[in-house]
Amino acid sequence: MMENIDQNRTFNFPAINTEVLFGFGVLAQLPEKIRDLGGNRVLIVTDPGLQASGVVDPVTATLADAAVPAVVFGEVPQDSSSKTVERAIQVLEENACDVVVGVGGGSSLDAAKAVAFGATNPPPVAQYAGLNKLQHPGLPMIAIPTTAGTGSEVSYWSVMTDDEHQVKIGIGGALVFPRVALADPALTLSLPPTLTATTGMDALTHAIESYTNHSYQPISALLTYRAMELIGRYLVRAVKDGADREARYGMLLGSLLAGMGMNPTRLGIVHALAMPLGSWQLKIAHGACNAVLLPHVMAFNLKGNPTLYADVARTLGVAVEGDAAASSRNAIERVRAINAEVGIPRGLGALGLTGAMIPQVCAEAMKSGNIAVNPRPSTQADLEAICRAAL
Repeated sequence: MMENIDQNRTFNFPAINTEVLFGFGVLAQLPEKIRDLGGNRVLIVTDPGLQASGVVDPVTATLADAAVPAVVFGEVPQDSSSKTVERAIQVLEENACDVVVGVGGGSSLDAAKAVAFGATNPPPVAQYAGLNKLQHPGLPMIAIPTTAGTGSEVSYWSVMTDDEHQVKIGIGGALVFPRVALADPALTLSLPPTLTATTGMDALTHAIESYTNHSYQPISALLTYRAMELIGRYLVRAVKDGADREARYGMLLGSLLAGMGMNPTRLGIVHALAMPLGSWQLKIAHGACNAVLLPHVMAFNLKGNPTLYADVARTLGVAVEGDAAASSRNAIERVRAINAEVGIPRGLGALGLTGAMIPQVCAEAMKSGNIAVNPRPSTQADLEAICRAAL
């Protein structure tokens, strides 16, 4: 990636208030980090599938070996919800826990972040939807990702469904960041191929939307450019062979870099649509939704920023030297090919969307802050056309 310096560009890159420990074996440092944070009793927030499959066992064993008392809340659904968070806060208070440890994918980590700030801010948690609305710092929270997808371990957003209104909301700001991220690729080795594929495409979508939108800035660009390179190189390998340690390392690093990069830039149409598509009666899995939408949104957006989409093609190894338009088209085809190679469904119809639902979905999507930064101006009619093409 080479760009001419724009001496008139001004930008802001907010501090990432998270200590990151990355690499095989860093889980062993969990007890030390809990003590550093002044913790005496831990609430582990995770989902029932991970708990049943034994993925959480290394975490609880590490704490038990270090004589750190822990309580497990294993009720986080596929998409976290405000009621789930409120139940977890009750468990935390009943057990006098003073540190929250999130273990899992984006839903578990987002729920754990919400439990941490929900324990110190007046209820209900859903009232803090938006940016910088929290009143008080939360309890210390440690994020332990088991997927290479959301980048939630370094994100200042917590996303959940507001159960009262049945819409997805995001609660964001500096007070949402985990205090520590323990990113141990060993915990991703047992992730099934389908989840490896959908979470990996979620991470690629983060990187592409952050890199190409109107909030493009040099620091985020460096992070997301490298994220695209890593995910483009390792996603198919990780899906085909979950025990490929190099691929798992590269994917978790790519996901983390994309998560860092998107904090100050926001994203685009894909994520604007993914919020309502993951709500209501639909509840389409976030990563699968993003993967299906991504090439369609890229095709719509090419006119908005062909130079940056040509960069995307370079990261994916399909650039045409000196021809931004051709390179951009190749980037779209490469994303389609990756989707096919890793087994992503071909359309949103297979995931539950019907034509009759599209206007309501798109009306809700137009309320998202991600619309404003999308590289090409878009109307509700544009979004409806994208959804129909993606059916």
